[in-house]
Amino acid sequence: MKKWALFPLFAVLVLLGASLSFTQSNSSRHGVVIVPYSTQELPWDVGVRAHTNHLIMVRPEFTGTSPWGETPGSLSCVYQTQTSVNGVSGCTISGTSDKTLSGGSGIVAIVDAYDYATAAGDFVTFSNQFGLPSGSTCGNGSQPCFSVVYATGRKPKANCGWAQEAALDIEWSHAMAPKAQIVLVEAASNSFANLYAAVDKASCIVSTGVISSSCSGPATKSGEVSMSWGGSESSGELSADSHFTTPGVVYFASSGDTGGKVIYPSASPNVVSAGGTSVSRDSSGNFIGESAWSSGGGGPSSYEPRPGYQNTVLSVVGSKRGTPDFSFDSDPNTGVSVYDSTPCQGWTGWLVFGGTSVAAPSLSGVVNLASHFYSGTTEQSTIYGNLGTSNFSDIRSGSNGYPTLTGWDFATGVGSSMGLIGK
Repeated sequence: MKKWALFPLFAVLVLLGASLSFTQSNSSRHGVVIVPYSTQELPWDVGVRAHTNHLIMVRPEFTGTSPWGETPGSLSCVYQTQTSVNGVSGCTISGTSDKTLSGGSGIVAIVDAYDYATAAGDFVTFSNQFGLPSGSTCGNGSQPCFSVVYATGRKPKANCGWAQEAALDIEWSHAMAPKAQIVLVEAASNSFANLYAAVDKASCIVSTGVISSSCSGPATKSGEVSMSWGGSESSGELSADSHFTTPGVVYFASSGDTGGKVIYPSASPNVVSAGGTSVSRDSSGNFIGESAWSSGGGGPSSYEPRPGYQNTVLSVVGSKRGTPDFSFDSDPNTGVSVYDSTPCQGWTGWLVFGGTSVAAPSLSGVVNLASHFYSGTTEQSTIYGNLGTSNFSDIRSGSNGYPTLTGWDFATGVGSSMGLIGK
């Protein structure tokens, strides 16, 4: 559990500029938002190394022994992705059952850097808490629900900030697509070179169904690859777009946690850019709507030209690729429950995470649940083809530096999911 007695000391040290893996971002009536070191980008990282996009909500009265954020049931109810929880009055966190979540198929591959030693056990703990499958009952009903693959064939060194990221990613892709096989592909480091190599490995795993670092074979299957990391755009990104082109694989990336800023690979036209919202609840905990998360990434790319699927929003997006495409709860003030038993600067156990690192794996699960296993940019075309339909909630309040508009905008894209897209 969290070593809460140390919290005041950590806060003081952070404010004094001590060298810690966390800094204090801001406080609110909900608690204190912590920015992990792995989520911070240094000037010399641009174009070389990626950062995570997760934030931690800290409240001293919660000790890490039980979950207290949004749950798979509460957000499945909000986004109407599970018929078993649709229509539950208010979609409250405590009053929405998690025990009947089902659906999903194929493989969702999660690409992260470094080794997350407690991944398998944490996946089981999270799954058991919320009534999700955790053993060998996924895929066609007899496949492992969770696996770890080392992209190079060798276990990477550990990094607790990236372990937090991986915990969030594997658990929330599973939360949205409970029957899909979740495969964590660990890159040797957070260099873009190593992460792209891991993406290539993940693409092979998804498209062949061979869950191995020596993956090979015909691309006869399909699924999703989720990337909750990124970095500031650079001129070399155009040459990296080819990593996201495996037939049958839909790629997702976080739009970032700096309001109105564009990051890569979210900016790639071959990737679904996952933006952020804030979930609003009344004093009784009932869901009453969403707004744009003020720190959600988005805007026009500096390098990528507008893809054809965004021609329908030309008047807003202009001549460049616009992000995000669609969005999911990412505000740490309305964050999600995550279990991570790998200690990191005193934090361990049940935590509440925000950031668009919530959006990328969750939306990969939503699309998996909808059985969208497409080639090329067909998924993006499906998203924009459903703009203005009942498949999406058009978010018209809030701002990330760009205003929300009727229809598509740089704050939340087409909006958030309302049921299974195109179903």
